[in-house]
Amino acid sequence: MSLDPRHPQPQAPEDPPRPTRNRAIAIGAGAVVVAGLVAFGSYLLLGNSAADGKSGGTAAAQDGKHPGGHGDAHDDHTDAAIDGLKSWDAAKLGRDHVAGAVDYPMKPPVGGDHNQSWMNCDGDVYEKALPDVNAVHSLEHGAVWVTHNGKAADADVAKLAERVKETPFTLMSPYEGQEGAIVLSAWGKQVTVDGADDERVDHFFGTFVQGAQTPEPGAPCTGGLATVPR
Repeated sequence: MSLDPRHPQPQAPEDPPRPTRNRAIAIGAGAVVVAGLVAFGSYLLLGNSAADGKSGGTAAAQDGKHPGGHGDAHDDHTDAAIDGLKSWDAAKLGRDHVAGAVDYPMKPPVGGDHNQSWMNCDGDVYEKALPDVNAVHSLEHGAVWVTHNGKAADADVAKLAERVKETPFTLMSPYEGQEGAIVLSAWGKQVTVDGADDERVDHFFGTFVQGAQTPEPGAPCTGGLATVPR
């Protein structure tokens, strides 16, 4: 075909200068990268927020709970709020395992060397007196030990027994060698109460059931002795 010089032919568009084209490509790529970073940052932020919420919920659910997921949160009671509370220097209470009997300076004992086997203290109520050396090991695990002698009223003993059965990390038994009718003991702590309805019972339980005085926090109250050794 012949070309008529009187009719100019359409010309193909010229490519933009190479520097301009490269700059356009760089700007486009940069925009994609920035958009990706923003999206990734948003994903991380949302993920961390969800994790924080889940962690907070888990911590709240476990706060004050005992191993195994049971138990009540500790009250904000302090030692000073419990009238008549006796305390011993925890640093001076031995914690060695021994095979024989131990001569404790207080009755019931609140700490000291003890047998390697603890009495189960997961709300356990014993009808017979317990060996001191085994009960003390339960205190080391954070248990509160409720003891009573022949002077305690039957109604108080029955009510306290129900309270213990409903409270993990507690145990209860008769103890004829104690001065008061009803005594509550934890590691290094002890108080004599007037009866089951004495407000100090709630205070003592709220403060010392797996409280700050526990030498071995997290140690179990199951897997020990379920019956009184002969």
